[in-house]
Amino acid sequence: MSFTAQDVKALRDSSGAGMMDCKKALQENEGDVEASKTWLREKGLAASAKREDRDASQGVVSLLIEGNVGAIVELKSETDFVAGSDQFKAEADALAALVAAKGVDAVSERATELEELKVTLKENIGLGQVKRIEAADGNVIGSYQHLQGGRGVNGVLVEIAGGTPELAHDVAVHIAFARPKFLSRDDVPEDVVAAERVTLETISRNEGKPEAALPKIVEGRINGFFKDVALLDQPYAKDDKLSVTQFIGSASIVSFAQVEIG
Repeated sequence: MSFTAQDVKALRDSSGAGMMDCKKALQENEGDVEASKTWLREKGLAASAKREDRDASQGVVSLLIEGNVGAIVELKSETDFVAGSDQFKAEADALAALVAAKGVDAVSERATELEELKVTLKENIGLGQVKRIEAADGNVIGSYQHLQGGRGVNGVLVEIAGGTPELAHDVAVHIAFARPKFLSRDDVPEDVVAAERVTLETISRNEGKPEAALPKIVEGRINGFFKDVALLDQPYAKDDKLSVTQFIGSASIVSFAQVEIG
């Protein structure tokens, strides 16, 4: 007996099981819906989808560098207990290896394993952010992974041209601490800058600053805003007398990625 995508969806809606599990149930039972429901119950899969409504605010960040490619995968869970389990961390590592080898879309190849992990660990488990950087010839990739309770919770990749692996690592450590949103001030969208200017002007005016001085005051505060959000403008974490631009010298930062739990 054959079945359609609508049959899979109907079985999911009626059983509360995951989509991949419903498809497998119909395959195992030749499209018989009632037999598939029983099969799901017997396998302990019928309630797994109900977990999807729970908040998955914990998890693990897995980071891997293979040659000139770096990958970061965030696997989310409900509790830090599950996030710290060997099985959960192993799945995150497997996903990171897959992303490094094939690209970010390759995570879909482990959809079945993720559904099974939900059942085994009895939690809402899902993918968070997935990042991949492939360095150009001659460039280097640096990384930093902050561990907490034996699991990665903050991972950084950075690609640098004209620098050493040690420099790239130092910049990655800085990014983990300073959490920039953009590489340079030129990368900050114009609408974001415009909205920030309006806010800073309102704040300055409410503070009683003279109208004539507002443009200069706002400009100074905008520079402070860029120091918060743009990596190259930030004071270097280990020596705040230097900006990141000054710290890296003749080297240049090509790109970076940061993934942090929570």
